[in-house]
This record gives sequence, structure tokens and C-alpha cells, in this order.
Amino acid sequence: MIHQVISDVTARIRERSVVRRQAFLARIQRQAEQGKTRAALACGNLAHAVAACSSDEKGRILDMTRANVGIVTAYNDMLSAHQPYQGYPDQIKAVLAELGHSAQVAGGVPAMCDGVTQGQPGMDMSLFSRDLIAQATALSLSHNTFDATLLLGICDKIAPGQIMGALSHAHQPTAFVPAGPMASGISNDEKVKVRQKYAAGEVGRDALLEMECGAYHAAGTCTFYGTANTNQLVFEAMGLMLPGSAFVHPHSELRRALTAEAARRISAMIPGSPAYRPLSEVLDERSLVNGLVALLASGGSTNHSIHMVALARAAGLVLTWDDISDLSDVVPLLVRMYPNGPADVNAFEQAGGVPGLMRRLAQEGLIHMDATPVFGEMQDYLSRPALVDGQLVWQPVGESGDASVLSPSGSVFQATGGTKLLAGNLGRAVVKVSAVAPEYRVIEAPARVFSSQHAVEAAYKAGDLNQDAVIVVRHNGPAANGMPELHKLMPVLGNLQKAGYKVALVTDGRLSGASGKIPAAIHVTPEALHGGAIGLLADGDLLRVDAVNGSLDCLTDLSGRTQAEIDLTLEQEGWGRELFSVMRRAVSSAECGATIFD
Repeated sequence: MIHQVISDVTARIRERSVVRRQAFLARIQRQAEQGKTRAALACGNLAHAVAACSSDEKGRILDMTRANVGIVTAYNDMLSAHQPYQGYPDQIKAVLAELGHSAQVAGGVPAMCDGVTQGQPGMDMSLFSRDLIAQATALSLSHNTFDATLLLGICDKIAPGQIMGALSHAHQPTAFVPAGPMASGISNDEKVKVRQKYAAGEVGRDALLEMECGAYHAAGTCTFYGTANTNQLVFEAMGLMLPGSAFVHPHSELRRALTAEAARRISAMIPGSPAYRPLSEVLDERSLVNGLVALLASGGSTNHSIHMVALARAAGLVLTWDDISDLSDVVPLLVRMYPNGPADVNAFEQAGGVPGLMRRLAQEGLIHMDATPVFGEMQDYLSRPALVDGQLVWQPVGESGDASVLSPSGSVFQATGGTKLLAGNLGRAVVKVSAVAPEYRVIEAPARVFSSQHAVEAAYKAGDLNQDAVIVVRHNGPAANGMPELHKLMPVLGNLQKAGYKVALVTDGRLSGASGKIPAAIHVTPEALHGGAIGLLADGDLLRVDAVNGSLDCLTDLSGRTQAEIDLTLEQEGWGRELFSVMRRAVSSAECGATIFD
């Protein structure tokens, strides 16, 4: 029996989305009715499409009874999460050739890493890269020579962007092919300690660099539970990849077998086949809610309060922060991964991984077991893959292998989920509470107002923040400067909290998926540039951030004040940022997905 709140939220998403969803499905149906796309191409079109192929490949692609799978890849060799994708296209082509089918790399999409650009000018383009990737994915598929799509992408904006772009071709079967996390390096506790010591001036750059290189040391995703790994967990829960495939190590034989299996299965699902299952049938309000429930139960990245809204809209669904907050009120926290606990994603995988979490959610009646995944049925997503005598099989997942990481049956780590909606006279915001200790969840203190994380860091180093304070960082919203992650604030605010001060953050910017211990009202909307009350604040105003009751208020009278003026030229130009001016002008609010698409 499905939980009543889960059912109610799903129903209101469906009802709210009737007009938009019908328009989306009608568009996809028109595309499907055109039949096999290659068959509609002129001879010159086809000749261009196969010009570089071998004679065998040409024969398979020009045979309209065979499948031709389009691969959209985020491969590059400087980012650990995407470097393993280098050999995937050749492997997929070889597997399909044995079956008489073919695959082509339809296109590549940019893959930038927030870990590289944190605190740098490139971060001001990071959020916009999601919509750029969506456009690049749609362009990659626009050659119309494909019967199905495989998406090779993992990290922060890349995977959400790819699925948004693939939804423009949702008449085709579509699946993600993940690559998995790197092996565990330095513990998360050690990382935090060294970063805080560096922020306090207790260790030098050499010690910090040595620690960071020990933490990020090999191919695969970073092992903490940030936005990249949240993508993988949520998209598996939505049924967008093979069951149990999210967190298998990149260089294992099991990973290679899973990649081959994804290629084989998708080639059997093409239009006209009995197993035809287009993306439009997979990504609906039920799969969306399943993903949100898994997000909340795992204490996933706050970035998904933006991404899930945007990808829902791309599927013709209208999701709101109220929906997420209402789900969070009834979805318990079932996973402890850093920053919600000391364990990393490899420990989670060993404890049962996504199938183990899905089993717990199914036990509690918190997921739609009648949703339609890409492969098989939802019951299959309660099973883990394994190689037995060299054969890939799925076995039902058992009880948690580590009760400190994945809660066993009958227990929870916290009665409610990881994300809370805040609302008050400062606007609306979200706060991640799963890693915030109960004694820090309500903070009332004077404001200290800044316009950049760099200014906060400078004030801290000057000894100017040794007080109870709500740090306000404004003019960092999507329209102002692309809504960069304010990752530099975490060691600073962590040190202030550790020193005994009451401290919180209020910002119209974003925080990394690795943030957590500081109560942080983020994604404040309306943002300062669009007249939000956050732009009226001054040092000393009394603010209250209440993550228990869900309020965000200024207790000082703001009447008669005018918006603070700020010159954003330096945050909008240079290093390529000037090329994104059209996005800054067109972008929606964070609550509407911070997207340029309608």
C-alpha cells in the first residue's frame, strides 16, 4: 500500500500538469508516427551519415530492420568521473555488431567539474552548462538516424542536462550507462579537518594539496555523496538505468558486463518491436516521485531541488518546492553518507546500494512499484547484479550490510527527509537539514551582509566574523552571476560554529552537494537582482532561520529601504562569461528550475 502523502503529491503533480503533459505527449506522438527515422532520410542524407563507416557498419545502418543506437557522451580525460567513458562506444559497438545492430556516437556534450571551478570564474557558468548540455544532446540526436539512445554522463549538471535534451526525442528508448565511483581514499573526516585547518591558517597549501590529491586520486566519481552521486542514485531509483548499476567500480568485470547488457537490452526495444518502451512512458509523475523520495531518503544534494524541477518541466510535468517539502515531511532518512555521516558511496554500495535503499522504501510504502522503468519492472530494482560463473545475473537484495550506513528494516536515522522548504518575509528557500545537528537548526542572530564568498573569506581571515551571525551572501542568483556554488564558505562557517558561535547562511546562491553541517537557507527567491527582500538587508538586521518550523524572516522592520546597488560587471564578463549574457537575461528563478526553457 502506497503512503497517502506519496499518493496525494503524485496526484497533484499529475493534475497540475495536465495541459503541459498532454502537449508534451502529443509532440512525442507526432515524432513517433513518422516511423523509423532513417527510412525517412533522403539518399544523400544517409550517405553522409555512413560515409566514415566500414562496409559492414554501412550495411547494418542502411538495413532498416536493424537497430542503430545513438550514443551521447560526456567523455573527457581530465575529469575522473568521465574518463572511464573513453572506451564505452567501442565496447557498445562491438556488442551490438554481434547481434547484427550498430551504434554511432551521436555527439559529445561539455562536461565541466564544479570541483575544479569552485571559487573560480568558471563556476559562474556551471549552472548554465546544464541547459547548454540539454541543447547539445538535442542537437546530437537531431540527425534522426537513431532508434534508441544511450547517455554516457554522470556529474552535476551533465546527467540532468542529458535527460532534459533526450526528452526532446522521448519517442525513443533511452537509458543512462553509468561508470561508477573511484575507490575510497582519505576519509571524509580527515578532509574536513585539513580544510578547516587551512582556512584557519594552521596548515599550508602543501598540506592541503597533499590531502586533496589523496582524496581525489583515480578514475570514477568522487566518493562523497555530492551532486554527481546523487544523480546516479536518483536516476537509478527513477528506473533510468539498469538495476544496481550506479555504484559499481569503473574497472571491474561487473561494470563491463553491465555496459554490454545495457546495449543489448536497448537494441531490443526499438520502435516496432514487441518490447518497445519509449522514454515518454518511463519518465512520468510516478518515476519523478520515486526519484524525489530516494533523494530525500538518502539526504542527497540540494542542487536537485533545482534540477528535478527543470527536468520535470522538460517531461511536461510541473513540480514545486512545496511538493518536495511535503514529501520530506513523511520520507525518513535511511542513509548516512558524507556529509550526512562519515561513510562514502563505496560503503553504501557494500551495505546494499540503491537496491537496498529501494527495498527499504518499498517496505515503507514510499515508492510507486507500478512505475515503468526503462528495463523490466520496478520489482527488478530491488535486486543487485553479480557475475556468477561469468554470467550476469540479478539477485534479490537482502537486509542492510551495514546498519550505520543503510538503516535496516524497522529503523530510521531520522523521521523526516533531508530537505526543508523555508518561507517568510525574506522569500522562499531550501535548507538541507540531514547533516545539521538539532541544536543548530534554529538560529537567530544579527546579519552580516556580503556580495561574494570571497568577501566573507577575507572578513574571516581579518578576524571580523568572531560573533553570532547570519551570513548573508546576495547577488549570487541565476540572473546575477549564474548562481555559483559558494563552496569556500563551508570551512569558514564550520570553524565559526566549532568556535562556539551561532552561525547560519542565507543566500540566493547555491551550495555544493557536499555541504551540510551549517544551517543554510539557499536558493533564496526572489533573488536580490529581481527585487527580493534579501537585497534590502543591512549589517545588524536581526534574522531568524528556522529549519524546524520552516521559516525565514527578518525581525527588523525593512519598510522604507531601497535595493542595494551593485556592479556585477566583473562577475559577468571575462573567461567566457560574457557569452552567457542571454542566459542570465532569460533564466527563471531557482524555484522554477533556474532554466532558460519554458
